[in-house]
Amino acid sequence: MSVSSERKRELKGLLKKMRINFRSFDLLNISLSHKSFLNETQNSDKNNEKLEFLGDSVLGMVISEYLYKTYKNLSEGDLARIKSHVVSEDSLSKIAREIDLSRYILIGKGEEQTGGRYKKTILADTFEALIGSYYLDSNSLAKVRQFIVNFFTKEIELVLQNKHEKDYKTLLQEYVQKNYKVCPVYRLIRESGPEHDKSFSMEVELNGKIIGIGEGKSKKDAEKEAAKNAYIKISSVSVKTETSKIKNNAKVKNKWKKKQNNDNKGRK
Repeated sequence: MSVSSERKRELKGLLKKMRINFRSFDLLNISLSHKSFLNETQNSDKNNEKLEFLGDSVLGMVISEYLYKTYKNLSEGDLARIKSHVVSEDSLSKIAREIDLSRYILIGKGEEQTGGRYKKTILADTFEALIGSYYLDSNSLAKVRQFIVNFFTKEIELVLQNKHEKDYKTLLQEYVQKNYKVCPVYRLIRESGPEHDKSFSMEVELNGKIIGIGEGKSKKDAEKEAAKNAYIKISSVSVKTETSKIKNNAKVKNKWKKKQNNDNKGRK
């Protein structure tokens, strides 16, 4: 895939934002080429899917190594929890938006019309492909490690401070399995809008009872919103129940103490 002079100028702008250099603009351009674009140009073997596969592995390894060496006091479970968020679609797409990556993605007309350029999945996958291409182009794990750490340190700190965007589907799953010994069930209840601008409504059930409803531009986003609403609802009910139990126990203890005091006075 030959890169034009105009395209090179665009890509140099992206490299400046990321503070890295590339020797091969062809490789960089492939990392930004979504399969929908290449399908339309009859050159589908040059999309970024294999670079995404490589970038995903490099990212996971670098983050794991960084967490292991930096946070030696944390348990394996804590490290896994942090990594799970840091390499998630939400985290990757957030960083992609910060560098305006959508502006540089080559995408097909059909995908463009459905808002694909700004979809979390495409942004996250493209950023991983970018990591994969930089790993190959630089031929230096040290450079890639520095690149990744520079972008992801902030996300790691947010997780440590519990200020990150929560994965409510996982939180709900764990809470329900622990307290009810079953799994939540998601169902599509409504699909509306034209093909290029659809909206979805999902509900989540627990033991046949609806505990949350959510809407989104994709089924996945609607599920997340439903899970968030459900988790906030049932966890707050649980807290209120426990608080009520504590208050009732306190009242019982006070009544018992008063009775004991009255009995002691009667004996005197």
